Amino acid sequence: MSEADIRRAGLRPRSLMVHAGTTRSQAEETSEGLFMTSGFVYGTAEEAESAFINDGSRYVYSRFRNPTTAMFEERLAAYEGAPRCFGTTSGMAAVFAALMADIKVGDRVVAPHAMFGSCLHIIKNIMPNYGVTYTMVEGTDLEEWRAALSTPAKYVFLESPANPTLDIIDIPAVAELAHAAGAKLIVDNVFATPVFQKPFTLGADIVVYSATKHIDGQGRALGGAILCDDAFAAKLHPFLRHTGPTMSPFNAWVLLKGLETLELRVKAQSDSALAVAAFLEAHPRIERLRYPGLPSHPQHELAARQMSGFGNLIAFDIVGGKAGAFQALNRLEVILISNNLGDSKSLITHPATTTHAKVPEADKLVVGIRPGTIRLSVGLEDANDLIDDLARALEG
Repeated sequence: MSEADIRRAGLRPRSLMVHAGTTRSQAEETSEGLFMTSGFVYGTAEEAESAFINDGSRYVYSRFRNPTTAMFEERLAAYEGAPRCFGTTSGMAAVFAALMADIKVGDRVVAPHAMFGSCLHIIKNIMPNYGVTYTMVEGTDLEEWRAALSTPAKYVFLESPANPTLDIIDIPAVAELAHAAGAKLIVDNVFATPVFQKPFTLGADIVVYSATKHIDGQGRALGGAILCDDAFAAKLHPFLRHTGPTMSPFNAWVLLKGLETLELRVKAQSDSALAVAAFLEAHPRIERLRYPGLPSHPQHELAARQMSGFGNLIAFDIVGGKAGAFQALNRLEVILISNNLGDSKSLITHPATTTHAKVPEADKLVVGIRPGTIRLSVGLEDANDLIDDLARALEG
């Protein structure tokens, strides 16, 4: 730990998001340096030899480690309270690496039905090709978790809140069951963000993010992150080094800028989401609405216990199925149709035909994705403008 790191050790979380991990070049720049280089040079052949056998503190190749990427990793690790962080090209690269870095034939993964379509694809379609089995459960039913984890497992993977249904899973209870079964718990914390939920304090062993979402927050760059302890890092690092899902230095620099404002943005978005959700819940053209911050959410009390805020995602069903949903989407003027989320702009999508389009119809119904289901990511616009836009779109 550098002298600067020691000085920063006592900073509060929001200050860490501005200062943690910062190192400066000989130019002593204010903004973090952008090191757009693929490689690094050595003064002598002996120095090069030493660099390739050392503990990784020497930069040798940007696929292995880069100064800008390292700053992003160290800052997010400091905020999350994790020993290690690894940046990746995207959130799905982070999910795949976390699941595959230490897997072998005969291992088993336990996961809930409700999750992002690509995560389902990895668990149900890719991992079985490598001799890995899986068990799917209803994520909100602890008895199903208990039954699935009554025999050994390698990993438990979950999202909470889940995409797109916003199911809330009891992370501490599942963590206890997972550890009793010899499994590591991987939590995809994208919807909650590191601001509103701290999975490591709830029993998680590994946390993954799509940094493309709230961490960037402005639709500029793809990125992912895996946070873990030193023991898992020893297995993850060689996997990442040799398979190459490396975060680019430029994207790392953009994401560093996103971290600086993350708390301010998501707290404002969450405040607006509560107002928008309350409006939608009372609207006659809404059949079902889920927002963890409303008492009507079936796991509202659980969300209040394990989250410090409820986030900016809302799920709801519009009367009239797919036709009714499409009609409303096409009338929007402020809210943009997009499958992304966590952006400063409010974004809305029809999961059945976008993010979960490749999921079999029967599986969609199991998790609650109906023809009229909509997912709304509330941005930084005035909440009243968003409510006005939705009111116009939902008119008869």
